[in-house]
Amino acid sequence: MLSNHLQNGIETAKLVWSQLPNAEDSDQEGVSLLSTNDKGSVESLDYEVVENYAYREEQAQRGKLYVGYFVAVKWLLALLIGIGTGLAAVLINISVENFAGWKFQLTFSIIQKSYIAGFVVYLLINLVLVFSSVYIITQFAPAAAGSGIPEIKGYLNGVDIHGILLFRTLIGKILGSIGSVGGGLALGKEGPLVHTGACIASLLGQGGSTKYHLSSRWLQVFKSDRDRRDLVTCGCAAGVAAAFRAPVGGVLFALEEVTSWWRSQLMWRVFFTSAIVAVVVRTAMGWCKSGKCGHFGAGGFIIWDISGGQEDYSFEELLPMAVIGVIGGLLGALFNKLTLYITYWRRNFLHKKGNRVKIIEACLISMITSIISFGLPLLRKCSPCPESDPDSGIDCPRPPGMYGNYVNFYCGKDKKYNDLATIFFNTQDDAIRNLFSAKTIHEFSAQSLLTFLVMFYTLAVMTFGTAVPAGQFVPGIMIGSTYGRLVGMFVVNFYKKLNIEEGTYALLGAASFLGGSMRMTVSLCVIMVEITNNLKLLPLIMLVLLISKAVGDAFNQGLYEEQAQLRGIPLLESKPKYQMRKMTAQEACGNRKVVSFPRVVKVADVVSFLRSSEHNGFPVIDHTRSGETLVIGLVLRSHLLVLLQSKVDFQHNPLPCDPSESRSIRHMSSEFVKPASSKGISIDDIHLSGDDMEMYMDLAPFLNPSPYIVPEDMSLTKVYNLFRQLGLRHVFVAPRPSRVIGLITRKDLLIEDNEDASPVELQTTSVRPIRHCEGKLISRITDSESPLLNDLLVQDHAPGRH
Repeated sequence: MLSNHLQNGIETAKLVWSQLPNAEDSDQEGVSLLSTNDKGSVESLDYEVVENYAYREEQAQRGKLYVGYFVAVKWLLALLIGIGTGLAAVLINISVENFAGWKFQLTFSIIQKSYIAGFVVYLLINLVLVFSSVYIITQFAPAAAGSGIPEIKGYLNGVDIHGILLFRTLIGKILGSIGSVGGGLALGKEGPLVHTGACIASLLGQGGSTKYHLSSRWLQVFKSDRDRRDLVTCGCAAGVAAAFRAPVGGVLFALEEVTSWWRSQLMWRVFFTSAIVAVVVRTAMGWCKSGKCGHFGAGGFIIWDISGGQEDYSFEELLPMAVIGVIGGLLGALFNKLTLYITYWRRNFLHKKGNRVKIIEACLISMITSIISFGLPLLRKCSPCPESDPDSGIDCPRPPGMYGNYVNFYCGKDKKYNDLATIFFNTQDDAIRNLFSAKTIHEFSAQSLLTFLVMFYTLAVMTFGTAVPAGQFVPGIMIGSTYGRLVGMFVVNFYKKLNIEEGTYALLGAASFLGGSMRMTVSLCVIMVEITNNLKLLPLIMLVLLISKAVGDAFNQGLYEEQAQLRGIPLLESKPKYQMRKMTAQEACGNRKVVSFPRVVKVADVVSFLRSSEHNGFPVIDHTRSGETLVIGLVLRSHLLVLLQSKVDFQHNPLPCDPSESRSIRHMSSEFVKPASSKGISIDDIHLSGDDMEMYMDLAPFLNPSPYIVPEDMSLTKVYNLFRQLGLRHVFVAPRPSRVIGLITRKDLLIEDNEDASPVELQTTSVRPIRHCEGKLISRITDSESPLLNDLLVQDHAPGRH
């Protein structure tokens, strides 16, 4: 009977979960990120503003009141993103701390009678938590696996991966992080919190969930990919601010690591969002201090206060600190290479065998982790407690799972502790506090630290890439702080100085490994200062970060760049490749045939082109009265699909319509925007009758009349910089223009914000032809001012080619 009820409950839960929306107002299934090699799973975003007639009409109708409302909603959404991300972080931390507290409390009470029974209970609790996490991911939210930072970085770089910002991804990320981190795996919850903040920002930008009647039309004003990009940037910063209680570090993380375009207006909103997160987290921690949150107490959120540690450092210590930077660069580069190989093997061999293999793999790694974390401390001899210092506030010993140093685990006498259990048989946050702790010289032996380093490094490499939400910040801090403390022990024994703290070197080791693996500098430096509350160590952190990044860059790319490349995410890095300098735009185009549409096109031809082509943008050409061919703009595939589905713009005759007539504008610009992180409309979803196929469409009102155009002999380096800096999706390559009609200088762009200002105030530029030579027009360009660099040339392009 009990098994039948349990089975019915599981089936009901699966049925309820399957009803969750994959995207707002979209029934498309989410695509697993574990199979993103499929061509259809990655699509570019349209950050460029399509200035068609519908867009211009909307802009003309919007007054100053609407502009003020638009700005107010942006700030309101920044507030809501901060509150939502802060509450999600509080929920994850409270759940993880309570699961870990109950686990260690129960295990410790049982091992008083039997260590075998305690080990079985410890292993089973971890196994259940990890199984719940991997089951949620594999069955319901496959896009929630991993940290999510490479995918979000790709989104902010202009690449949309289906499934990464859906509602079920958000739920799966939160629940999966609780299970995987609470289950004791060698991973963290900080990376998933960045993904969680991005999901919350994307959902709020769409106005909520219409299926569950939680939407608000007052918030549904951000319909473009450009506006969603800014909101997702706020969500990423909020995730870091919530994970580390580092609001400034969150802003710098969004600026340095994930986003590709940055504006001063966005800086203010990101900073405001991070500040709101800090207030929400601080309020939640104050509320939990009274004991209302169970085991969630002083160790709930990441902040390792070492303000009472080493006050100063000498010149002789710079050499071992530089050595820490070198070690961090080497181990970080090795970590990236090993995880790349293992993830490649998983994706191409192991995970292709189905979800059952993914579940078994995660459960096996959970069992191995439990065996190592419980079994290795049993093999370690206990050490006598040092003489107690009343000023240190540190007691010896303490029971396992409790916050503090000197854990009593499998020790026969009361005044003994197990140094390996202090860092192994503990939560990762508490273990890091123990490694960072001051006034605990000789607490750990070199043998225990080296054993922990090798085993935890191996576990971190094995765990990375499994089908659970996984962050690499905390494991990286664990690894780095271990070898940093080892170096600190050597420095203490070598220099024989009383003011040297091993915990200070542990902090520098943590920074060096993160710098050698993730290759972050400014943001990581600020985060480490914020979470340790020690500004005096800022120069030392900067030193080890610069060294570790330089060493790591000599071997491979950063962790997120490597994983993005493996997952098939086409990131455009900040610098073009060196070989692009020797290539032109025409050479990059190759011999591919350009598919174009006439201005008035037959519906059957549009359907045939869309079925036979995977392109997302098509040039539109028209003919003048003299028979010359002109490129009049660019029409997007998504716009054509909307026109085909609505059918309201079909016409019986192949004559162009007057764009100024009201009958030509039957769509709002927001109708052409697809839901975030979804596939949108497919040509297979549109059903047209035989009569519809014989109709015509005039594309002029819906195309982008001013696409970006580059000459065919422009270097590919310049095209790359233009493409990336403007966030483009398409660039036309055209032959050299035959005529110049003007030259715009910097002064022409400095328009006074005064309605009464006369256009005569601007200094214009004239182009005066002087002679013809071999059929080419040679012009003398005159400017009333001295020539300025980086002028924008307005050109008439040669007709007949596109």
